This record gives sequence, structure tokens and C-alpha cells, in this order.
Amino acid sequence: MTIVTDAPARPFVQAAERFRTVLWNDSADPDELRRSIALGAVGATCNPVIALTAIRTHPDVWTPRLHELAAAHPTWGESELGWQAVKELSIEAARLLEPAFAASGGRDGRLSIQTDPRLHRDVDALVAQAVEFSQLAENIIVKIPATATGIAAMEEAAFRGVSINSTLSFTVPQAVAVGEALDRALARRREAGLPEREFGHVVTIMGGRLDDWLKVWTVKKRILTTPGTLDWAGVAALKKAHSVFQERGFRSRILSAAFRNHLQWSELVGGDLVVSPPFDWQHRIDANGIPAEDRIGEPVPAAVLDELVSLSEFRRAYDVDGMRPEEFADFGAARNTLRQFLDADAQLDALVRDILVPAA
Repeated sequence: MTIVTDAPARPFVQAAERFRTVLWNDSADPDELRRSIALGAVGATCNPVIALTAIRTHPDVWTPRLHELAAAHPTWGESELGWQAVKELSIEAARLLEPAFAASGGRDGRLSIQTDPRLHRDVDALVAQAVEFSQLAENIIVKIPATATGIAAMEEAAFRGVSINSTLSFTVPQAVAVGEALDRALARRREAGLPEREFGHVVTIMGGRLDDWLKVWTVKKRILTTPGTLDWAGVAALKKAHSVFQERGFRSRILSAAFRNHLQWSELVGGDLVVSPPFDWQHRIDANGIPAEDRIGEPVPAAVLDELVSLSEFRRAYDVDGMRPEEFADFGAARNTLRQFLDADAQLDALVRDILVPAA
């Protein structure tokens, strides 16, 4: 594809002007977020992977800051210090998003901070941390895993007034289960006489990670597919989930994350949803002038969808009833991604250790 160097149309700005499709940045690094906001971003995210990258990218900022934190909190271990860095990075990013938060009445301008993945088996611990994180800034939204345990925690945290984003989420049945739980929480608040407000709840589908898993699964099963077919799997799930959310009137929005190709934006434009690509993908889409056309209602090519639904693992991810909540945590993409999140936690601990106790 030829790169467009002087195209007047900015795809993300154009999409936001014409449709309800909005851009969030898949990083809380302040320098990157400022550039993303210039492209039209009205939200962002932070987690141990992002914090790890930010600390490595800006050692001039974080090395002295971690030494300050260690001196101020002499009993804190590496994990507590690392998570304090995650919180501070999130607070700084949240400040940059305050104008979008005010302009949208709280629907956008959100900074997503992820709960500690090591808590993934404990409902009460997830709820307690979600409540704690929600108090860092008015425009914080908290990520909780879309497992049976996590969805129970989401409902309770949302009832207590926490704005929710789901993570570890790859499939239509997960998204629908989360949407139902968040609506139950809103109904419980209404019944309890608690104030109604805009929570900005979003329900993530990590479309690219669904593609990744199906590519692994088909290799394991020795199944050959038409080249390019599996690159549509996440897009198909996102389109289906958005359609279900509209039909059922859920008060949360779908969020497209884990980009592997521009279809995970361009095929969703026109929908009332969020797209959250890494900044490099934003820059590439912008530089190539990928058009912002209303494509959310355009079906996945029939031949592609027919081939996808011939795969039992895709049907589990695509059908509303393809999996029970008890199966969510054991879905291949969920296991692989949780391991990555847990590894990032361990790497963040190690990075803090190396800063505070360098090798002799």
C-alpha cells in the first residue's frame, strides 16, 4: 500500500466527527499519549506491561522516583513499589484526559488501570483493589478479567460505583456476560437508591489475540485454512458483539483491543464503540490514510465467515452461547494472555529490584 504523506483527512478525527466511534490509546506513557491525543484519542490504558515499558523507556524519570519511593516506604517490597509506579503513571495520564472526560460527561476521557493479575482467583481482592484504584482520579476506569470470578467482581465493583473495563476478554460470550453483569449492577444501584451517573463502562474484546490463538489452535489440529481467513476472526467477533449489545440495549460499549491489522479499526468504524490500538498502529493508519467509512454494519465476507464457523474453536468464541462462564478462564487465548500478564508482573518486580539493588 502506498503511504499517503499529505492527505488532509485524519482518519481518527474524521471518524469521531462523523460517527460515535472513538479512539483510545493502548498506553499511558505521557509522551505517547500526548501524541495520540493529537490524533484524536479520548482515552488510554495502563497495566504492568505498559508500566514496565514506560520505566524502561524513561529511566531518567523512574530510576530516581523509585529510589524516592523506596526511601519514603522502607518496608515496601519490589511489588509494592512497582505498583506504586503503575498508579502514578495512571494518575499522570488521567490528568491529560480530563478535558475529554469533561467534554463527554464522563463517557470518554477515561484512563484504564488493570487490577493485579495475581488476584485473578479472588473476587473480594479484585473488588477491593478496583475500589482503591477508582479513587486515584475521577476519570479512572478499572480493568478486571472476564472470567467467572472476574465477572462476579465486576458486578460488585460496579455496584459500588467503580467504572469498569474488562480484560482477558476475547469472545462474544465473554462480552455478553460482562454486559449483562454491568447492567445488573446498574439495576442494583437503582433499586438501592444510589445516584445514577455516567460510568463509561466498556467491554473489551482483544480481537488480535483471538486471531493469534486460532492460528495456534489450527496448527495444533493440523488444519489448513485459506491465507488471511484467520485475520478476520477478531473482527467477526467484534462485529457480532457490537450487534448484540445494540439489540439488547446494554449500557456499556464494546472496545476493540490487541491490534494485528487495520481491519480491527476500519471494519468497526460507524459503531458506538471504542477502538484502542497501540500508538504505532494509530500512526500507521493515519499515515496511510485508511478511510473512515461506515463499515460496522457490513458483514464479514461470506466465504471468510463460512470458513471460520467451520472451526469448532471459532464457534466457541463467536456464538453467544459458545462457552459457559466457567470455561472462560480455560480458553486458550485467556491462558496465554494471563501468563503474559503474570510474567510482566514478575518482570516489573525484577526491574525494581535491579534499580534498587544493582549487581555489584
